[in-house]
Amino acid sequence: MRRFFVVLCAAFAAVGFAGPASANEQLLAKEKNAAEWVSPTGNYANHRYSTLAQINRENVGSLKVAWTFSTGVLRGHEGGPLVIGNIMYVHTPFPNNVFALDLNNDGAIIWKYEPKQDPDTIPVMCCDTVNRGLAYAEGTIILHQADTTVVALDAQTGKVRWKAVNGDPKKGETGTSAPMIVKDKVIVGISGGEFGVQCHVTAYDLTSGKRVWRAYSVGPDDQLLFDPQKTTSLGKPVGKDSSLKTWKGDQWKIGGGCTWGWLAYDPELDLFYYGSGNPSTWNPVQRPGDNKWSMTIFARNPDTGMAKWVYQMTPHDEWDYDGVNEMILVNQEMGGQMRKMLVHFDRNGLAYTMDRETGELLVAEKYDPVVNWTTGVDMDKNSKTYGRPKVVARYSTEQQGEDVNTTGICPAALGTKDQQPAAFSPRTGLFYVPTNHVCMDYEPFKVSYTAGQPYVGATLSMYPPKGSKHMGNFIAWDAIEGKIVWSNPELFSVWSGALATAGDVVFYGTLEGFLKAVDAKTGRELYKFKTPSGIIGNVTTYMHGGKQYIAILSGIGGWAGIGLAAGLTDPQAGLGAVGGYAALHKYTRLGGQLTVFSLP
Repeated sequence: MRRFFVVLCAAFAAVGFAGPASANEQLLAKEKNAAEWVSPTGNYANHRYSTLAQINRENVGSLKVAWTFSTGVLRGHEGGPLVIGNIMYVHTPFPNNVFALDLNNDGAIIWKYEPKQDPDTIPVMCCDTVNRGLAYAEGTIILHQADTTVVALDAQTGKVRWKAVNGDPKKGETGTSAPMIVKDKVIVGISGGEFGVQCHVTAYDLTSGKRVWRAYSVGPDDQLLFDPQKTTSLGKPVGKDSSLKTWKGDQWKIGGGCTWGWLAYDPELDLFYYGSGNPSTWNPVQRPGDNKWSMTIFARNPDTGMAKWVYQMTPHDEWDYDGVNEMILVNQEMGGQMRKMLVHFDRNGLAYTMDRETGELLVAEKYDPVVNWTTGVDMDKNSKTYGRPKVVARYSTEQQGEDVNTTGICPAALGTKDQQPAAFSPRTGLFYVPTNHVCMDYEPFKVSYTAGQPYVGATLSMYPPKGSKHMGNFIAWDAIEGKIVWSNPELFSVWSGALATAGDVVFYGTLEGFLKAVDAKTGRELYKFKTPSGIIGNVTTYMHGGKQYIAILSGIGGWAGIGLAAGLTDPQAGLGAVGGYAALHKYTRLGGQLTVFSLP
C-alpha cells in the first residue's frame, strides 16, 4: 500500500494540478519547474517538496555557504524567499521591506520596496512583527503589510501597481500572512484574534486590486458566505444561523477566528482550504457555546468565496489552540477507495486526515504523546458527539473556572505545532513536521473589550513536559496510520518550516540558529550549520547556473522568540512564552540574514 500511495501522490503532484481552467496558468506551469520556488510553500498543495536531487543524502554533508544577504531588519524573520527566473525576492518583518536580488550577480539588489508604515501598528501585532512571505503571478509580487495594506509590485521594477486596505490596525487588525493567488484573484487573511477582531478572508482582483468578496469566520450566514442547506459539516447541512446560535448575544462581532495561516488550493475541485483561529476572548467563561466557526477548516470556492464544507476541530476553545496551520493536499487509497486527502497538523496536538472533497473525517490522532487535554476524537459516526474531541475535565480551563490556575496542560497555547509549515515527500509518503514539546499553566480572568486594546483574558506560563529536558521534536508522520515513524528531539521548539527533496533529504532550522539536514527515511542527522541568529524561517531550494541551492532566513523572533525580539523579561509576558524560552539568550541574538548554501 505504501508503494501505491507514493505513486499516487507523485502523480498528483505532476498531473493533478494541470487543469488550466481552474488555476493561475502561469503558476501551474512554474510549479513544474524545480529550478524556481514560486509560492511560499512551493505549490498549491503545500507540499514544500522539491524534485531537485543534486544535493542528496550522500553528499549533503559537504554543503558550504555560497553567499549571504543582510536584510537590515531585526526581530522575527518568518517565511522564505521566492525564486522567479534569475531573481530572488526577499521580504522582512516590519516595516516589510522587499528586495529583488540578482542571482546572476551574487545577489546584488535590483530594486527594493520600503513601505512607510505607522509604528503604532507594532503594539497591536500579537506575537512579534513577523511576515510570512510574498506571492507571485503574472509578473506581479504581492505583499501583505503589517498595517493590512495589500500591495501589488511590478516584479521587474518594484513599481507599485495598486494598493488595497484589508483592515484597520486601530481596531487591532494586522497583516502577517502570505497571500495566495488563484486564477485572477489575490486571497488573503487577517490577524487580530487577541484584539477581538471579527476575522475574514478576502479576495482582490489581481489586475486592479478591487475587492471581489469577503468571507468572515463568525457571524450571520450572509457574512460567512454560507448556504445553510448546501454548506456541510461532517456530511450534514450546517443549517440556518449555524454560527450565531453558538455565541452569546452579539459577542460574535468581536469573536476572533482569524485567518493568518497558510492557504491551499485544489484546481480539480476548484476549492481552496484554510483554517480559522481562536475565539475571543481567551477566557472561555465569557463566551458560552461552541463559538462556530472559530477553530475550523474551511473549503471554499475561490470565485465566489462560498463555503462548501467546514469542520470545527476544537469547539469552544479553552486553550488558544488556533486552527490556522497549513492544509497539505495529497491523494491516497484508504479502505480500498481512492481519496483526495487533506492532512492538517493542528495546534491542539491532533493530526487530521480528511477527504477534502466531502469534508469526511478519516483520521484524528495525537502527534505528540504528551497531549493530555483530550483523550482523542469521537470517531463513531452514529454518536451525537461524532467528530468532537473528548475533553479531560482536569485540563478544562472553563470547568476549573475563572481566576483558577489550571496546571500541566499539554500542549501549551502555541500548540504542538504553530504556523511553521510541515513538508511532504511523495518518495517516502511521509510528512515531516516541526513541533513544539511544551505544556502550560492557564488562568482565565474576566476582561472587557475596548477597540484596539488586547482582549485576551488569561495568564499563561510555559515549560517542557514533566520529566522532559527538551521543548521540541522534528518528526516523520504517517497520515494513513496516524503514527509517528521517527522523532528527533530538539532543545527548543522547532519553529522553522521544513523542506523535503528528491535527494531524500529533509531540511529544517532550529531556534538556536542551526540549519539541519536529516535522512528522510531514518531521521539521521546528516549536516548542520549555525547561522547568525535563531531560525524561524522556512527552508527554500532552487537551481541556478546548473547548481542546486538551499536558502534560509535567520532572525530570532516570533512567539517563541518574542522575549529576545522585544526585550521582554517578565516570565508571563509574550502570552507566557518569555519564561518558557528564557534560555534562548544563551544561544543566539537578534539579526536578519539570508544564508544560501550549495555544494563545493
